[in-house]
Amino acid sequence: MKAFIIDRYGKKDPMRLGDMPAPELRDDDVLIEVRAAGLNVLDSKIKSGDFKLILPYRMPLVPGHDVAGVVTRVGSRVRQLKVGDEVYSRVPDRRIGTLAQFIAVTESDVAPKPANLTMEEAAAIPLVGLTAWQALVEIAHLQKGQKVFIQAGSGGVGTLAIQLAKHVGATVATTTSSANIDLVKGLGADIVIDYRKDDFAKVLQNYDVVLHSQDAAALAKSLRVLKPGGTLISISGPPDPVFAKGIGAPWFVRLMVRLLSAGVRKKAARRGLKYSFLFMRADGHQLREITRLIEAGAIRPVIDRVFPFESANEALAYIEAGRAKGKVVVKIK
Repeated sequence: MKAFIIDRYGKKDPMRLGDMPAPELRDDDVLIEVRAAGLNVLDSKIKSGDFKLILPYRMPLVPGHDVAGVVTRVGSRVRQLKVGDEVYSRVPDRRIGTLAQFIAVTESDVAPKPANLTMEEAAAIPLVGLTAWQALVEIAHLQKGQKVFIQAGSGGVGTLAIQLAKHVGATVATTTSSANIDLVKGLGADIVIDYRKDDFAKVLQNYDVVLHSQDAAALAKSLRVLKPGGTLISISGPPDPVFAKGIGAPWFVRLMVRLLSAGVRKKAARRGLKYSFLFMRADGHQLREITRLIEAGAIRPVIDRVFPFESANEALAYIEAGRAKGKVVVKIK
């Protein structure tokens, strides 16, 4: 099958379009013919080797975490899906490879594609949708009437998190550039801060939840906008000991993680706050919950650009430029 391939970690080397063996199908797998693949900042970071200590991959590697497509084969233990089903998934970390014609995914990590979305729209949902769900619903237990600050509201995670928080009934504040103010307001943001003009830490106070996705300076300021008992969830680091233990990291990685996050954890504890690092995981059940919200009209995908399969390197470079509004998707014929 045709696939985009990484031969070695590095920022500058482009992915190579070549041939790879078709995926082997396990008993609990479905084989998906890929129609569209969503790209994420995570794909760029894996290509660069940023996560090689905690997620070491064997080369050559086919990247890609988001997929929408059609089931073409099923394993002997598959019960809920059948050949011909239109599905989507955020594939597990150890089995990435959606920038290809086919991918095998465990049935429990797959959900039926929302009926009201195209393949390209569906491929824009899984990773960012599950990130928003796991942060706001699973970790923060966000409730109606609470206040949540979602950084980078026009990004992939931000556009989904704003909609999910509004569906819950929370008051939503976000940051973006002046060019994207109308976009995030249209998604439901109540308070919009132009990060180029204003300091969010001087505008916001007594928030219940912060979803952090920016740099260390923004992380430190985020602690100041939370009220006692509030929750700071970071998807950009530093990772915490709970995360390191959860992935079964070796002792030296656990020690490094403990040291890296010691500062923010101590500051949070002194203020009576909870700090959590989220490295989202594949989850077909949660994706089915998101599907119901999409089909009910509560959430919609936001897509910046759709690239043809042959232009996957250009699509990744576009993400790396940091200007995408919502998601970037690769369409596979």
